[in-house]
Amino acid sequence: MNATSFDGGPDATGTGTPVPDAAAPAPGTDALAPGRIVLLTTSHRVAPGLLSWPAWQALRGADQVLCADGAHPQLPYLREAGITVDETAPHAQELIDACAGGRTVVVVATGEGEPRLTDGLSRLAGSGRIQMPDLELLPASYDLPGARFLDLVQVMDRIRVECPWSSQQTHEGLAKYGIEEAYELVEAIEEGDRDELREELGDVLLQVVFHARIAEEGGPEDEDDPFSIDDVVGGIVTKLIHRHPHVFGDETATTPEEVKEHWLRTKAEEKRRTSVTEGIPLGQPGLALAAKLASRVRTAGLEVELPRGEGVGYELLAIAARAEAEGVDPETALRTAARAYRDAIRATERPGEG
Repeated sequence: MNATSFDGGPDATGTGTPVPDAAAPAPGTDALAPGRIVLLTTSHRVAPGLLSWPAWQALRGADQVLCADGAHPQLPYLREAGITVDETAPHAQELIDACAGGRTVVVVATGEGEPRLTDGLSRLAGSGRIQMPDLELLPASYDLPGARFLDLVQVMDRIRVECPWSSQQTHEGLAKYGIEEAYELVEAIEEGDRDELREELGDVLLQVVFHARIAEEGGPEDEDDPFSIDDVVGGIVTKLIHRHPHVFGDETATTPEEVKEHWLRTKAEEKRRTSVTEGIPLGQPGLALAAKLASRVRTAGLEVELPRGEGVGYELLAIAARAEAEGVDPETALRTAARAYRDAIRATERPGEG
């Protein structure tokens, strides 16, 4: 770390890294004025150099700019803009001394937010023995909604490379986890547990990012057709815009039914399927499968008689079709009844409790 000499003393916690000599106060300024400290924070999720206008004003108007991290991603852009940045990590007292004479010192915060420095400044301010400079926290860049998604992508990249288990996973090997996480999400919704819902949504999102990371590498069968999480997100964004012409286009929709009509029409144009059964996953639970088939038939305006046969399977098929026609999800209805059955079992096992 580069540092030049500093004539000030150590702070209340010990001797710190020197900071450059403070310049003499400008003519007409109060040599005893405490000055100003600006702690400049930036988001690593925003491209370096894209700083707010108040941040650039503070940097250009500062008497001194400091940064403890010589590898800070902002430094090349600051220097390209003509900002001189001293790579040093002063203690609290040293920083206060550097502000003497009404000087302004900007500290470009590292990713940890300079806790040692801010804690030291708080202790000195609380002592009541020192005239403190004006302290300002200035966010130079902000996270946009969804910015934390970038953290997940970066973490997944590292895990895929460095974790012995994750680095060996395939789409086929992870498939069962996708099913498990989806069911756990449904259970969290049914339980009404907000904390559990948030966690399970994260687990489902992890599956998406994990599969996209694997797809990015390609493989023996798809090495010529890799895709990344950006392709996945870009695809769903394009689909959503196209299927919502009443939001992003000139069409109008004022009821949920009209929205569904737009969705089905644009979906049919996209897929150009030869059968209404195409795209229905046969691996889903039986009641859900039966209801989905009945929904496709009803939406398409087809007249298809239910197959007749002996056994409970045909009876369940008829019940599922009837439920769908009445606007009831038979899978959800059965799960609700099953949960009530579970509660009754528990009550029988523990009579007198509750």
